[in-house]
Amino acid sequence: MSVALKAVITDTAQSLEEKLTSLLGETLLSQEVARPKRLQEAMNYAALSGGKRLRPILMVEAARLLGHTQEGTLIAASALECIHCYSLAHDDLPAMDDDDVRRGRPTTHKAFDEATAILAGDALLTIAFDFIADERVHPDPAIRLRLSQEMARASGIGGMAGGQMLDLASEHRDRTEAEIRQLQAMKTGALIRFACRAGAILASASEDDIARLTRFGEIIGLAFQLADDLLDLTGDAQVVGKATGKDAEAGKATLVGLLGEENARQELDRLIHEADELLEPYGDKAQTLKTLSRYIADRES
Repeated sequence: MSVALKAVITDTAQSLEEKLTSLLGETLLSQEVARPKRLQEAMNYAALSGGKRLRPILMVEAARLLGHTQEGTLIAASALECIHCYSLAHDDLPAMDDDDVRRGRPTTHKAFDEATAILAGDALLTIAFDFIADERVHPDPAIRLRLSQEMARASGIGGMAGGQMLDLASEHRDRTEAEIRQLQAMKTGALIRFACRAGAILASASEDDIARLTRFGEIIGLAFQLADDLLDLTGDAQVVGKATGKDAEAGKATLVGLLGEENARQELDRLIHEADELLEPYGDKAQTLKTLSRYIADRES
């Protein structure tokens, strides 16, 4: 990772951590009755446990690329990160992926209990839509409504949740390449696609720019999952921060399993090249996003 990219990631992640800490704090919002301490602790455990913060960083950088640097972007990015963190808390449960370690420490249901992890995920999902509707996100209510609707579609039956269902159904079954790509575009890609698209929407960009950033997000989403599958095959669990080799053990259909490691790496390079080409019209302003896409492909965790 370049020094410049590391600085961007560190600064944005720190700003996001501070915003999330504030938003998920003890202060009651209007119409809230109370915030049970154990539930709040579990929500904070799930959402404030570090991680790459890739999705919020992509949203912030997409908005910045198009000239939008308002603080409200961090609130929208916090909403998206809550959606992502809820999905991890639920995915780790015994009924789903049954993982004991996430980001190098016990998963939420191991640190608390299964019922609390379920409720923490429920609460993070719900509060995300509270955040995205906040007037500070954008002065135009039509923009906030559009973001809310698109985030729902990216995270629901036609996006992440639907993709997780397809992933569970794919265990020990043969899948075509088209089916695997669709699954991955939903389970992992939908929120990454939304992150890039939302950044452009926050910037009140043209529909052409929104379409270009949307396509960039689609490609990066596929690249992220492909890199993740390669890490599951070849990565060191201590470096990755979670168990590896679980895809093969569960008999899950992946592009790496279908194409083989060498062809999968070639496909990953092709995706990053296409992502770079999409950003060419923006010149030097797109350098951070270009570097970020390469980092996604080359990461070790």
